[in-house]
Amino acid sequence: MTTDNRRGAAIELRKRGKSIKYIADKLSAAQSSVSIWCRNIELTQAQKLRLKQNTHSRKTIEKRRQARLRSEKAKRDSIIKKAVDSIRPLDEYNLMLIVAALYWAEGAKNSGIFQFSNGDPRMIKLVLKFLRQYGVPEHKFRAYIHIHESLDVPEAEKYWQKITKISKTQFYKTYNKKNISSKGKRNSLPYGVCDIYVMDAKLFYKTKGWAEGINYQINNVKI
Repeated sequence: MTTDNRRGAAIELRKRGKSIKYIADKLSAAQSSVSIWCRNIELTQAQKLRLKQNTHSRKTIEKRRQARLRSEKAKRDSIIKKAVDSIRPLDEYNLMLIVAALYWAEGAKNSGIFQFSNGDPRMIKLVLKFLRQYGVPEHKFRAYIHIHESLDVPEAEKYWQKITKISKTQFYKTYNKKNISSKGKRNSLPYGVCDIYVMDAKLFYKTKGWAEGINYQINNVKI
């Protein structure tokens, strides 16, 4: 549609009492342009009243929607807060159970080496907190980052070094995962996934045993 055709259509729609925004959306035109095209069109009192009522109606609907969203968020936040407050301080035994369960879900099962992988920094911090409390010396830690090549590798390396507090020299070379489909898309893991290794077979078998113990207590069945 040419500019002249668009201008003519805008004028006709305005004469029928349509709003500037409606006309702009309908014709894929700028509201400023539509205002200029239609500046000489005088609306009737009935048309003005109808536009005013429609505007108030839209505003009222939006206000109600926003109020409903705030109310729903407040309810969710209240449930979450009560759940947070219900958790008692974790002692070493509780922490061991949590880490064993996490390892059962996310850890390497047959390597003979303690290896835990996750993209959530809170999970990584929790596991490292336990391992350090358990007495694992710093020199035994290793870390390995997996990240899509389209993401910022140096930034991810800085990020995980800060999260883990593991020496840069104890990080393996970052693995750039080739994935064309990931380019240009928002990634839910902008810093990739971090693997934590502890070169300690005894720790691996103990953790595996703790996981088996949890399963046995629940199901009375060995893994």
